[in-house]
Amino acid sequence: MRDFELAKQLISNLDLTSLNKDDTDDTVSNLCHKALNSVVPPATVCIWSKFVPLATKILKKSNISVATVVNFPRGETDIKMTTAEIVKALSLGADEIDAVFPYEAFLSGDTDICRQYLDAITQETSGSTLKIILESGAFPHIRQLQEACRLCLEYNIQFLKTSTGKIDISATPEAANAILETIKESKREVGFKASGGIKTFEQARQYFSLAQTIMGTKWPLDQRYFRIGASSLLDDLNETIKKGC
Repeated sequence: MRDFELAKQLISNLDLTSLNKDDTDDTVSNLCHKALNSVVPPATVCIWSKFVPLATKILKKSNISVATVVNFPRGETDIKMTTAEIVKALSLGADEIDAVFPYEAFLSGDTDICRQYLDAITQETSGSTLKIILESGAFPHIRQLQEACRLCLEYNIQFLKTSTGKIDISATPEAANAILETIKESKREVGFKASGGIKTFEQARQYFSLAQTIMGTKWPLDQRYFRIGASSLLDDLNETIKKGC
């Protein structure tokens, strides 16, 4: 696949994201119009839940979905709070939910609360796309990350995602490899999302190639099974397309 063709593919896999504390209506409006004006439409626009009505209004005539985050970015164990966030986000029109796994509780050995959390949020998101953010950079050992993946894969989720992008270590090829291998081992039809610090075509290509190598041709790398979450990546991908056309 030539660079400009892969860049088009990667845009269609993109969750175009803005999750900054100072985001405003103008920030989100500009992000949505950036998505609409892209050479290829991204999979979603991912924003804070309070901006979901604005995003859905701007994107309503497009095929671009609206995603939002809950329990973000710390992954607290307040299940009632998280389920309330999900109910509100879906009522506002969100198509997809990115929920942070209670990684600190997991690493401290409290798998019971993690199971309760996963059970509750999968029930609330039934019929919608649910991505579980593992916060892979918080795991001291790959083995622990794989154990967290296996736990999540016991539940009805659609994606495992690397990172929030809010701690020092975001997505890494090593973490991506571990997550992808665990998904393959499970034989579940669950997708993978790399997120956090991915800014260039070459970085995105690395994750795409890794997924392609591990999952093989039977796992279609379209937006149903492969995503990249990023804010500035779209500009580099559009530039790559322009250079190749």
